[in-house]
Amino acid sequence: MTEQNAIDWARLSGPLAGDTPFTLGAREARIAIALEGAGPATVVSIAGGNVAVGRAQGGAPDIRLTASPAAWSAFASPAPAVGYQTINGMLRAGHLAAGGDLLQLARHLLLIESVLARVRPATAAAASPPPVGTPRLEGIIGRYLHLDIAGRPHRVYFEEAGPADGIPLLCLHTAGSDGRQYRGILNHAGITRRWRVIAFDLPRHGKSSPPAGFEREVYSLTTGLYVETVMAVCAALKLDRPAVMGCSIGGRAVLHLALRHPRSFRAAIGLQSALAPEPGAMPIMRDLGVIARPDVHGGMASAGNVDCLIAPQSPRADRYETLWHYAQSAPGVFAGDLQYYAVNGNMTAAEAAPLKGGACPVYLLTGEYDLSATPARTAELAQVIEPAHFEVMKGLGHFPMSESPDAFCRYLEPVLARIAARA
Repeated sequence: MTEQNAIDWARLSGPLAGDTPFTLGAREARIAIALEGAGPATVVSIAGGNVAVGRAQGGAPDIRLTASPAAWSAFASPAPAVGYQTINGMLRAGHLAAGGDLLQLARHLLLIESVLARVRPATAAAASPPPVGTPRLEGIIGRYLHLDIAGRPHRVYFEEAGPADGIPLLCLHTAGSDGRQYRGILNHAGITRRWRVIAFDLPRHGKSSPPAGFEREVYSLTTGLYVETVMAVCAALKLDRPAVMGCSIGGRAVLHLALRHPRSFRAAIGLQSALAPEPGAMPIMRDLGVIARPDVHGGMASAGNVDCLIAPQSPRADRYETLWHYAQSAPGVFAGDLQYYAVNGNMTAAEAAPLKGGACPVYLLTGEYDLSATPARTAELAQVIEPAHFEVMKGLGHFPMSESPDAFCRYLEPVLARIAARA
């Protein structure tokens, strides 16, 4: 297809059903979206739990989405290329412009994404997981750790799997989420045979409590606080030179840890690491502050904001579990984390340069579909620090360990083998 009006937008019509995430709120939506770019605009109306498609008539739509015919064709492809995987992804990559009531777009982003994705040719439905049968327990053990961080008492939740005397691998989750993202690593028999894998929830995240007095504060994560938190957990658990692996904000934190405490870690594995994130061509979610404003459901907005960073090849169940974690984020937590990711924790090339040939070797793995810490951004970092390893992971995005655990482990295992060989 080469023209927007050649795309079969009528495929979008019908009731909101099992292809719609978090359907309860979706049934209450009332919104009209004009798709523009070639020929008469197509208007997609969502109301009463149904979707209708028609040509523009009288009255202004709530939202206007404008792209070239080629861009719409790329979006409608059964296997979208990087930057065309979602509407928000096209916004970030500069392939689409949005107009009208952008707050409405932000409020209903996940719903709009799922409806417009119907235009793609139907693919075989994902196989339902087989019944468990005989009940079984996972090898993961969860516990609470009481410790002081920055002079304040904290109650931190962590999970671990693997032998007590295994090589420690400390895992750092992404902004606004928690340690559940590492379930695939914690349950990987090939990894936990030799490695003691530990994933903890940062304070205020997941099952970790916020410190007393948090209700009177505006949370803002800083480099100093993040580094001090990790070092406090390492000391409290008596970890002997662990390898540290982090994703997104964790992927930045491993760089700061390797700079400030190089002899405390045997290796740093950066997932989606970059000196600074890609700002995006039209960052409306950031500009509107939708993840931390009282007239928007922060959890839904957080999930909608990061959905575009997941590769379209990711298994549906893993994709939506990743988004579910974001939908559960406490008020202000994701926004506070992003202060570190996009402001306080940004690094210059000169600041990162000492990592080259440093005492803590750095390994970099980045998903090709990430529109934030893009492969180009990681390559820029790699050019500065000359890491022990740098690889772009095909068919993966910003959350490789949770959006497609099996595919990610195929990239991770050779890196862990190299680190173990140096132990």
